[in-house]
Amino acid sequence: MRNANDEAELGKLYDARIARRLLGYVRPYKRKIAAAIFLTIAISLLLQIGPILTRWAIDGFIKPAVEGSINQETAFRGIGLIVTAYILVLAVNLMLGYFQELLLNTIGQNAMRELREQIFVKLQTIDISFYDRTPVGRLMTRLTSDVDALNELFTSGIIATLGDIVLIAGALSVMFYYNWRLALASIALIPLLAAATAWFRRGTRVGYRKVRIKVARLNAFIQEYLSGMHVVQLFNREDKALAQLAEINREHLRANLDTVFYYGIFYPLVSLIAAGGSAVIIWYGGGQVIQNAITVGTLVAFLQYTERLWQPIQGLSEKYNILQTAIVASERIFSLLDTPSNVYEPVSRSRSIPRVPGQIEFRNVWFAYNDEDWVLKDVSFTAEPGRSVALVGHTGAGKTTITNLLLRFYDVRRGQILVDGVDVRDWHLQRLRENFGVVLQDIFLFSGDVASNIRLGNHSIPQERVVWAAREVGAAQFIERLPDRYASQVKERGAGLSVGQKQLISFARALAFNPHILILDEATSSVDTHTEQTLQRAINHVMDGRTSIIIAHRLSTIRSVDKIVVLHKGAVRETGSHKQLLQQRGLYYKLYQLQYRDQARPGEVEYLQYAEGAR
Repeated sequence: MRNANDEAELGKLYDARIARRLLGYVRPYKRKIAAAIFLTIAISLLLQIGPILTRWAIDGFIKPAVEGSINQETAFRGIGLIVTAYILVLAVNLMLGYFQELLLNTIGQNAMRELREQIFVKLQTIDISFYDRTPVGRLMTRLTSDVDALNELFTSGIIATLGDIVLIAGALSVMFYYNWRLALASIALIPLLAAATAWFRRGTRVGYRKVRIKVARLNAFIQEYLSGMHVVQLFNREDKALAQLAEINREHLRANLDTVFYYGIFYPLVSLIAAGGSAVIIWYGGGQVIQNAITVGTLVAFLQYTERLWQPIQGLSEKYNILQTAIVASERIFSLLDTPSNVYEPVSRSRSIPRVPGQIEFRNVWFAYNDEDWVLKDVSFTAEPGRSVALVGHTGAGKTTITNLLLRFYDVRRGQILVDGVDVRDWHLQRLRENFGVVLQDIFLFSGDVASNIRLGNHSIPQERVVWAAREVGAAQFIERLPDRYASQVKERGAGLSVGQKQLISFARALAFNPHILILDEATSSVDTHTEQTLQRAINHVMDGRTSIIIAHRLSTIRSVDKIVVLHKGAVRETGSHKQLLQQRGLYYKLYQLQYRDQARPGEVEYLQYAEGAR
């Protein structure tokens, strides 16, 4: 996936490999495609009947009636029959056109549904590092406007192009049948149209790509600022945000205007060339009529056939634009779909045991997000089944990175992470993560009701367990005061709920899934002291019998854990229990003294005083 601020130019315009891949999405609908092709050909052939009927009416009835070779009654009767036949042809054409549009749109919409689902599956399975370097707005462009561009290709492009070709071939065949000299005169200006089309194609090729880049950038900007609107308003950044949007919007406008310039010249030029073609027919064909080489009806039919000739030729130029847009969009979509994941799942040796005892071991782990800017350096520690381990340290010490590696959002650069003696890289990803319950500092709630946010769409979790989990962590106190209790609707990202309430729902979610390994990442950092005390009791209950990894800045929440691992600049500096680390007078002692000197327990007060005196 291209992720630089300015995306690179996207290869050549037409790529047969991309075209074959696109056709793969409509291959399951072969019968519908065959029917649509048949209808397209039939419609194109029916369009050839109109000029023939016109010629027949003029030469067979109108001109003879004027000359007096047939009486008016016969002429009116003949013209009436021709008009009736013409109306029938139009009615059949309308009916066939309806079924053609229905088939084409059914094929296109089904293909796009499959493509959107495929993109969404890719976005759900690709590693988290992909989102670190790719704006969400750009991904929204792939799922929306880029996919829509392909839909236009399937519904208005490929098969419609075949119809245009049949229409051109049919018109030329009839024209050459009637008078090959006049037919040659009719197409004399086609080389001029070909030159104009080539100029138009070259000019719009770059323009379309620029437009797609600017649309993606605009969507990314808008998505980011809408998500962070409270920050924009809080820091009075409205004017600055508007200025940034105006600049991006101007770039988008300029890219579109560059393309519009070619449209503004090309289509009037095509109309001028088509009018010139009609003028050639009138000039040359009129002379042929005067010399009695052709009939007036033939001349009028040629004028109608010329219109049928130029319209599909112009239509082919429009289809080319659709193809061009679709190829650019498909390059971006397939680039996303082909993005390799840095976290792969091995086919062999993949462990898929649904439940584990929960032993965790970090063995000489090194990790860096970028190159060799190491975030973790030779980290080793063990969490025994059913025991609790706390990770503490200054911001940036690598605590959250450890949990990300444990869940395989990223893979280690060196060393191993073992769950029950098996490297996490040898686990089936879904089975590995099923064993974990996670409560994060930044809580994400989805649109829906409270109960669905606790069970996260897992309908195997009964309502009774949802209620039980909420009561165990203290969330039921506020949930049962909501208008519809557990059926109350949650707004986008949990708007309307306090941070503490959202965190309580997150605790209930973790407990409802009954994980064997629990990860608490600053889980009580956003709640008040009273709620923290309530949560601490719930945490102790949730941790009972589970292997627990706790990340905490509030050291008061980890006094009773079995082991504390102190990290500093990505390395393990100290390991031990709360009491042991205080006695060591190391980094943990300094952190604890800084936070809770005035709140230390009686047994700790004497030690802190002793330590200060010893210094």
